[in-house]
Amino acid sequence: MNEYLSKVLEEVKEKNPHEPEFLQAVDEVLSTLEPVVNAHDEYENIALLERMTEPERIITFRVPWVNDAGKTIVNRGYRIQFSALIGPYKGGLRFHPSVNQSIMKFLAFEQIFKNALTGLPIGGAKGGSDFDPKGKSDNEIMRFCQSFMTELYRHIGPDVDVPAGDIGVGAREIGYLFGQYRRIKNGYEGGVLTGKGLEYGGSLVRTEATGYGLIYYVREMLKANGNQSFAGKTVTISGSGNVAIYAGQKVREYGAKVVAMSDSNGCIYDKNGINLDTVKRIKEVERGRIREYLKTHPEAKYYERTGADSPIWEIKTDIALPCATQNEVTLNSAKKLVENGCIAVGEGANMPCEKSATAYFLANNVLVAPAKAANAGGVATSAIEMSQNSMRYYLSFEEVDKMLENIMINIFKSCEASAQKYGYGNNYVAGANIAAFSKLAKAMKAQGIV
Repeated sequence: MNEYLSKVLEEVKEKNPHEPEFLQAVDEVLSTLEPVVNAHDEYENIALLERMTEPERIITFRVPWVNDAGKTIVNRGYRIQFSALIGPYKGGLRFHPSVNQSIMKFLAFEQIFKNALTGLPIGGAKGGSDFDPKGKSDNEIMRFCQSFMTELYRHIGPDVDVPAGDIGVGAREIGYLFGQYRRIKNGYEGGVLTGKGLEYGGSLVRTEATGYGLIYYVREMLKANGNQSFAGKTVTISGSGNVAIYAGQKVREYGAKVVAMSDSNGCIYDKNGINLDTVKRIKEVERGRIREYLKTHPEAKYYERTGADSPIWEIKTDIALPCATQNEVTLNSAKKLVENGCIAVGEGANMPCEKSATAYFLANNVLVAPAKAANAGGVATSAIEMSQNSMRYYLSFEEVDKMLENIMINIFKSCEASAQKYGYGNNYVAGANIAAFSKLAKAMKAQGIV
């Protein structure tokens, strides 16, 4: 790493010593930018990297709400407005006990690059709370969401900041949040939130978008490397939410077989192929755990998680799709996947592979579809939803899906071109970072010191 990159990374570490996830995300990006930075001496003079690694704004606030027993609970809320260089801040809200400033900053930083790759005019942000929706009644979740939005509303707007859903924030939560925003603002501003229900301004394909987009990207990656395809391959998918379910659906359409899925407690293995309808019922209707799959499919096996590594990565597979959460694929898991003949990894979650795991995959000729590129389908379709809200017009499922597919094809092509231009071969992790960074750097230079 050249002197300027090393200096910036050290400064970021000094300023953020207790934020490991954020530091990991910054390190992962900066470690691939040397050939670009070497070609632009002016970046140091205008402190381009320093500005790019510092959020424009960090908002934290308390969220008091009353549970069904009448007790007042106080959670902490966040909104990290990292960059509005190329459009209004855009990024999801996460409700999960693990939420802290480091995780919010890492997600917002990644979002800048992801959104730039889509080619659409959207900046990067992220937000959420350490509130846990699990085990809460609908009324408790509604009261929390209303309290959360009572503070958040003053920081967002269709042309300012447009949140969406993430872990713990689905259609139910978006509905409660939007209802409170509309009540406070005394008007309908449909473009202020995405992931809305179809009844009040949502877009078709939004539910499927991240999963579908992941598979469109991996499809292109396979095609570009020996004209391979999904046909006849086995696939393991961590997670069992929207991203995992709809990635599995698209994989099946392309002739592959999903043999394992998981949640935080363990994974199911079905050698005959996972029944996605059963998983969807368990997770979306019953809000249950993945082990309940055995009730209707007793021929399947369940492996409980007992340590840091998910048992799903010990199952032999051709293609692994980590779609659960950050750093779920450790170096040990990466070694197991390589040992078992895995040829490709598609990151459906945000930064699901530890840096050492990614390095191990690349060193062993495993193709890696990086999260900031491969899971950009969700935010791309959110931007399409924003456009429909502005037009007061709805597009058909086929129209949105085709737009999504074209966006993902173009994202892959830009990653491929950047990787090849700077001598990284088929390292699409580096290619994605360079493609996004180059666009953001041009925008930052053009706008002056802001």
